[in-house]
Amino acid sequence: MIKEALQYVVKLAAPNVQEIKGEMWADRDLHRITYTPYADSIKMSTLTSLVDYIQSGIDSMSDTMVIHIVSPTEVRLFSELDAERRREELVVVRAQLPEFRFGSFMDNETFCISAQALFHNTPDKAKILTFAGTAEEGTITSYSDDGISQKATVQSGITSRETKLVPNPVALAPYRTFHEVDQPLSSFIFRMRSDRGVVECALIEADGGAWKNEAMESIRAYLTDALRGTEDHFIIIA
Repeated sequence: MIKEALQYVVKLAAPNVQEIKGEMWADRDLHRITYTPYADSIKMSTLTSLVDYIQSGIDSMSDTMVIHIVSPTEVRLFSELDAERRREELVVVRAQLPEFRFGSFMDNETFCISAQALFHNTPDKAKILTFAGTAEEGTITSYSDDGISQKATVQSGITSRETKLVPNPVALAPYRTFHEVDQPLSSFIFRMRSDRGVVECALIEADGGAWKNEAMESIRAYLTDALRGTEDHFIIIA
């Protein structure tokens, strides 16, 4: 009890600070106490809402603000460094996008519905929809796969059938970034198979993720145009 009491008394005593050979020393650990109030980040889902917020001038901001394009689906608005070398994050924008299961096989009806709803119209989109839509159960009678191309027998009319080469690769533009900018066109591998009498289709990304850089540049171009004249105040980085 005496030991604990003495330790408590020592803690109550003011720290002893001394200068030794030009350096400041203390007889206990000291922690700097600071308080800089920061606002909670506003959560948004569109680039338009970010531009509207900035142009409204509703909140005070530092002399220089940083718009960071984190990814094709996320943008953040930061202040410049303050006296504590910290940044205030005012806005976080995350795109709300539908999800397509790339790399997974699905029955042709589900595939056609998903591709129709979740992709921009392109010539190759029409090709794969036409091909997948005619490959109903029982229509695939021959199948060859050399690792590069596929062939399948599909219906070409009410009663006729013919063997067609499965289109590959295909250039498609799924919804993968903010709706205010053009969806990047990229290459996909279109695959088909028959599993227990059910025709299944899949799309595999084949551009190595290059679409992400294109999408982020499109976001930068959109924000640069929308905030023209404020380049000295808002710095856009991607």
